[in-house]
Amino acid sequence: MAKKISTSQLKSKLRKFERDYNKAVSDYNREVKKAVSNYNSAVRKYNTSVRHNQQIIKRELNKLNTTKITAHQEYRVTLTSMGNSYQSLSARYQGGDAILPEQERYYELIEQEHANGLVTANYLLNNEIPEENTEDIALGDKLFKVSDDLGNRWKGAVFALNPNNPDAARHFCTSAREIFTEFIEKEAPDKEVFIFNPKATKTDRGNATRKEKIRYMMRNVPLDEEAADFADADIANILELFHVLSDGTHGEAGKYEFEKLLQVKKRVEQGINFLCEIIG
Repeated sequence: MAKKISTSQLKSKLRKFERDYNKAVSDYNREVKKAVSNYNSAVRKYNTSVRHNQQIIKRELNKLNTTKITAHQEYRVTLTSMGNSYQSLSARYQGGDAILPEQERYYELIEQEHANGLVTANYLLNNEIPEENTEDIALGDKLFKVSDDLGNRWKGAVFALNPNNPDAARHFCTSAREIFTEFIEKEAPDKEVFIFNPKATKTDRGNATRKEKIRYMMRNVPLDEEAADFADADIANILELFHVLSDGTHGEAGKYEFEKLLQVKKRVEQGINFLCEIIG
């Protein structure tokens, strides 16, 4: 037999139901508002960062295009390759097509890295002291997570950058070059690359090319081909930077004043951090 309740009890239960319902609606609306606010804040932050990087890229490109220096052509070729890949990506990502948040993150990383490369190029080729630059990165922590050897190599490379070390440029560049090579090999071993893509392009020695390895490292996010093109050109630019310094391995910290070597160190640091970021 159903239990009878009084009119007052029924009204009390209805009032409680109404209170609970209103609270649930209020909580839901508050969470939606918070989520929208967080999203809008992230979008504003992203757009501000992108606009800032775009301003740097435009400014630094104007400086490079007005220089009459013809030396270091291979280095300038890598800058052009970076620029071409970036322009293709930029046209795609700013064309109004819907993109995933992960893709936005990669695009922002690429934009920042392009700006970094141009800032360093103008400092070395045109003696243009950077108007702004990123802060130093705690890179050692990230490299030690990959391997102790990589972390220790970076510590050694930084240690070599001493103003009293007449061979600072060569020591630093040698260690940094080895770090790039070892990092990519550890994160994208040939066996895994060929499992991921059996048709991956090979070098003359039968290894996967650097671009194929980068494509493998970026495998968790659907990206345009230009993203791998840019990352490959970015690394080529940094490695070619070492050739720019190769004729400056004598005298006090080499041909280039110590401040420029520190800028090279920052560029290398940024490039390695870029690799750390693109693998998630």
